Amino acid sequence: MLLHGIFPPITTPFYPDGRVYYKKLEANVAQYSKTPVAGIVVQGSTGEAIMLSDQERRDVFKAAREAAAPHKVLIAGTGIESAIETLRLTEYAATLGYDVAMVRTPHYFKAQMHPLNMATFFRAVADRSPLPIMIYNFPGATGYDIPAEVVIELAGHPNIMGIKESSGNLEKIRQMVEGTRQVKRTVMVTEVFAAVTGRMLAMEPASANGDVVPVGALAGTAATAVQAPPKFKTRTKEVGFQVTVGAAHQLEPSLQLGAVGAILAFACPAPTACFEIYAAFKEGDHALAKEKQQRISEAAKRVVADLGIAGVKYAMDLNGYFGGPVRLPLLSLNAEQKAEAERLMAGIKN
Repeated sequence: MLLHGIFPPITTPFYPDGRVYYKKLEANVAQYSKTPVAGIVVQGSTGEAIMLSDQERRDVFKAAREAAAPHKVLIAGTGIESAIETLRLTEYAATLGYDVAMVRTPHYFKAQMHPLNMATFFRAVADRSPLPIMIYNFPGATGYDIPAEVVIELAGHPNIMGIKESSGNLEKIRQMVEGTRQVKRTVMVTEVFAAVTGRMLAMEPASANGDVVPVGALAGTAATAVQAPPKFKTRTKEVGFQVTVGAAHQLEPSLQLGAVGAILAFACPAPTACFEIYAAFKEGDHALAKEKQQRISEAAKRVVADLGIAGVKYAMDLNGYFGGPVRLPLLSLNAEQKAEAERLMAGIKN
């Protein structure tokens, strides 16, 4: 599966009493589907996944999947502390038609999360997962930072396709890109080199002779069969281990180091502004990419890193999406913080 481009890790809307507001979730996803983002991440950190019950996670996955356009890559945040629960949630996401499972590093017993523990965990999940796996490293939230050496070792597994690296460590990004250059995989893409999702293929009628191709052909592993060949024209693209990043204020320098895309909380209120940096870089206009980066850097750093999910949600409210309240123990912004967010987002509309 192609992981190139910008992906918003969507928020989970709530009513004031804390119940999940599914209609607003569907409306947000439908709106993101009309933007130039490559796909959508459901139940990442920005989605307050850790605050939800297992049933709520499943219901959110279902609601988002039903509202998403077929051509948008759907990434399911399925990481739970144990391998067996991670696999259960991953298997459910696969039944809904998600394309990739993003699995955060286990961290509660962080003192015992030695390289062998972490490598064994991800191999066990990847061996049995019906979806390709993306490692998710977010030491700012988990207190655990997976070593680059472990990531480089895991990159050789045929069902581990990439990483979301949210440490903000540019040297680590460089190290992972350089250390995984030997990894080569072939993925199916459209004529314009966009990702071909499983939902796109599932919409195609069966061929006359009933031929099928495995979904794993998109991921590099064998898996459930789907109808083929598609009526729309496709081609193949060689990709390596796909490093994506999670810091919008470092997007342009991360791309310079070899990152292929980003999963950005700041893309929740400002998907187009983030995409413009990526597009300028891909077109070789590095001066424009730096200019676009400078435009959002202060807002991205303050709204996301400092004000947190409440800041992201308020910025969404300012930009035509539904942000709404956060779930306790998180608190919504106070009047002073709202005024600051309004100032920072004033020139960043979508």
